Amino acid sequence: QVQLVESGGGLVQPGGSLRLSCAPSGRIGSIDHMGWYRQAPGKQRELVAIVRSNNSTDYADVVKGRFTLSRDNAKNTLLLQMNSLKPEDTAVYACNVRGQVTTGSFFSSGGQGTQVTVSS
Repeated sequence: QVQLVESGGGLVQPGGSLRLSCAPSGRIGSIDHMGWYRQAPGKQRELVAIVRSNNSTDYADVVKGRFTLSRDNAKNTLLLQMNSLKPEDTAVYACNVRGQVTTGSFFSSGGQGTQVTVSS
């Protein structure tokens, strides 16, 4: 079983920055992709950014140029640097990791989420 530890959410003023961290632990054999999703009240869950095993990344159009996803391969830690935050970025952000455990079985693990609030 793979667990995820998320951190870094909080309250920030418009134009400010936050950095989210996601650290998976468990019997991880390989990771196919890691990503951040978010869900605002009354809205559907949406993909924010994702990085694949070949290090290719994709971002939602609304965060391109403001958010940067990076991965510490040695620690399997996923970081999301969020700059120039806007009130519409307010949401619960959750990490998701997919891959294979050491026995070869596939897994998909999601974090509980961390609240990001952008408000003056």
